[in-house]
Amino acid sequence: MRDAIEEAGRASLHLLSGAAVAILCYLMAGVALFTAFLTVTVIGAGVLPESVLLLRRLAGWERRRTGAWTGTPVPEAYLPLEGPLPARVRTAVTDPGTVRDLVWAAAQLFYGLALWYASLVLWLPALMVDGVVTGLAGRPPVALPLIGRLAGLGAEWSRALLTPTPSAARDAALAARIEQLTATRAGAIAAHGAELRRIERDLHDGAQAHLVALSMRIGLARRMYDSDPARARGFLDDAQTQAEEALAELRHVVRGIHPPILTDRGLTGAVRALAASSGLEVRVSVTGLADSSRADTDTQAPTGPLPDADTEAPTGLRPADHRPDDGRPAPDGHLAPAAVEAAAYFVVAEALTNAAKHSGASRASVDLTREPAALRVRVADEGRGGAEAGEREGSGLTGMRRRVAALDGTVRLTSPEGGPTLIEVELPCVW
Repeated sequence: MRDAIEEAGRASLHLLSGAAVAILCYLMAGVALFTAFLTVTVIGAGVLPESVLLLRRLAGWERRRTGAWTGTPVPEAYLPLEGPLPARVRTAVTDPGTVRDLVWAAAQLFYGLALWYASLVLWLPALMVDGVVTGLAGRPPVALPLIGRLAGLGAEWSRALLTPTPSAARDAALAARIEQLTATRAGAIAAHGAELRRIERDLHDGAQAHLVALSMRIGLARRMYDSDPARARGFLDDAQTQAEEALAELRHVVRGIHPPILTDRGLTGAVRALAASSGLEVRVSVTGLADSSRADTDTQAPTGPLPDADTEAPTGLRPADHRPDDGRPAPDGHLAPAAVEAAAYFVVAEALTNAAKHSGASRASVDLTREPAALRVRVADEGRGGAEAGEREGSGLTGMRRRVAALDGTVRLTSPEGGPTLIEVELPCVW
């Protein structure tokens, strides 16, 4: 009997909140009439999108309330209200979700209050009947559960009215996908622009400066060749040194476009090279990928800096004679395998760079896992954490997110204060 009373009380609270929603729907009806009047007169057309957003919030509250009662979330599907005012007004009027919410609000006006009133009327006779049935006959309550059924009935009606149709769900999913692709394209363009500026800066400050000095020394050597051969030979020696330095700078720029080790040794070999040069004790675990060395290796290189991920951000393409049968991603017509490997390499490089420079960690782990339709990268360190709070626009973590998002991948960063830091990346790929 006590359990039945508690359950009926919980159902009554749910019905009471439904009655409150019904009262808000009454207020929303006045807002809708006022908005319709202003829209017809044109002067208040800007109020329509805001009113629709208000209606969406009210319907969202009902979805959450219904999902909490039934234990099953109620999906929603809306077209985004974005862009200039005419486009927003047109979307607000043509969105099937707006019509669906209006129908629900009109129905909630009646059944929200009606079910609440019915529960009030039912309480006293239910207590009397169940008191006799349970107290004298020793049988389970039969009347109090009816209040719970009223709450369930209201939840079923709300779910039926607020669940989007399959076509509306597809349209909303398509709109959300377009919005996501627009954002990732903007991020990819920004990352590409930053990469071009970095290459231009490296060429201007490095190779170009050496080539200018080389040209000047060759010119001086030509002028002094007849009058002072010894000094001319000195200028030629300097020119040779400048040429070697220019070649080193060009090799550095080429590595920044696409690290040669990624082409020569593949992703597993390149990641092991990063681990060996990180200055940390790094455990590398490879599952499902071709690996000429052990699947689990502890590498430590106390000397030698870790290649800067910002400097060696891989963006190049693999040579055409690359064989796709060595455990690397195979071409699928949609996603270049070199792009997947390059993004994974960049994630590992950036994560190990941050761990070596900022986390204070002495150990880290890198896990590469081949899955049926994805490549999963997991990098963890035992440092002080706080990477989430330190992430800012233009940082290496932002660049990592942009590169992964451009390939339709996902990044999950967990780095509480005090550590540890965990970066999990999933890159879609067909093998």
